[in-house]
Amino acid sequence: MPGRLSFLRPSRSVPVTRWRSASRWRARPTTFVILITGLWIFGTGEALLVAADLGVSPWTVFAQGLSVRLPLSIGGATFLLSCLVLLLWIPLRERPGLGTISNAIVIAASLQVMVLVLPEPTNLAVRIAMVILGIALIGFGSGMYLTTNLGPGPRDGWMTGIHLKTGWPIAAVRLGIEAVVLVIGWLLGGTVGIGTVLFALLVGPSVGYGLRLAGRIGGGAQPALIVEDEHPELEA
Repeated sequence: MPGRLSFLRPSRSVPVTRWRSASRWRARPTTFVILITGLWIFGTGEALLVAADLGVSPWTVFAQGLSVRLPLSIGGATFLLSCLVLLLWIPLRERPGLGTISNAIVIAASLQVMVLVLPEPTNLAVRIAMVILGIALIGFGSGMYLTTNLGPGPRDGWMTGIHLKTGWPIAAVRLGIEAVVLVIGWLLGGTVGIGTVLFALLVGPSVGYGLRLAGRIGGGAQPALIVEDEHPELEA
């Protein structure tokens, strides 16, 4: 792609931004606001997928299934899953950060609030548009959140921890986790459909473009972290 059109290419790395934190646990007010805003946008994207009722991301399928089987809201089930995944970090010796804790709390809260606020359309075209918009918001929210450098989300930390411990390709680890989670969620009663397929196909590029946009807004320079997977951080 010609250099003048390079901005149309999704980013494959996390760019340096002016709000990037030097510490996982200490953040300037601006950085903290960017973190929370990005996570809330991410949760809103997930809520759009739920409201469209055409299938959701694998982890939300799992949360939906748990909410069917247990006396939990979908937000509560999402938070419970985040906490359980964090426990799996212990044998992997992964290091959390402010972003890790915020991820578990804010995405669950955003998902729960926005599911209650968003309409439930019956028109198929509107529902598909909600899925596309939801995936776009997940990408943009991921771009904002990841560029704060405040630690990975629970699921991403688990993924990278397994990769580092086993040496298995990160893409294979991600695919294996997503497949297992999706099957379990479906068996529990979660919604699997065209939205799930669209998520699998589009979320990688969406996050790439989200990182590109966050880098341009934040005055991105050279990448601070090279992401080993072709599609970085498929789900925070």
